[in-house]
Amino acid sequence: MSDNIQQSRLDELHRRRAEAKLGGGEERLKRQHAQGRMTARERLELLVDKGTFRELDTFVTHNCNDFGLADRKYLGDGVVTGYGTINGRLVYVYSQDFTVIGGTVSEAHAMKICKIMDMAMQNGAPVIGLNDSGGARIQEGVDALGGYAEIFQR
Repeated sequence: MSDNIQQSRLDELHRRRAEAKLGGGEERLKRQHAQGRMTARERLELLVDKGTFRELDTFVTHNCNDFGLADRKYLGDGVVTGYGTINGRLVYVYSQDFTVIGGTVSEAHAMKICKIMDMAMQNGAPVIGLNDSGGARIQEGVDALGGYAEIFQR
């Protein structure tokens, strides 16, 4: 593979990571701060030991194309999931991002949470959820509710 192709792919990865960090966009992040609220990522940074957080499923988006959602896809789909340490102990964490469609839970959002719950169970580690959600993403109907059911089942 040529250096130009590799560099192009790395540039795309960095661009997508930067996009994911913006959540619902700069304007919504400013609004969150204006209300005296931290963003999902800021809450995680304060929670886990510095430099230990590893994000999972950064580029996941929802699958719904109804009710105007086809044009409202955000990387991460409104929840930041991963693992890190707190006082040196492994923890799995998720932080809902209100800047992305009110932090509402879609099927993809729920599956990200379920994935870290399963990983935590396999590794004997706790799960910490930082909730900031408007509830189920009603545009997805029963799929979003099914996602909630999966979370509650675990």
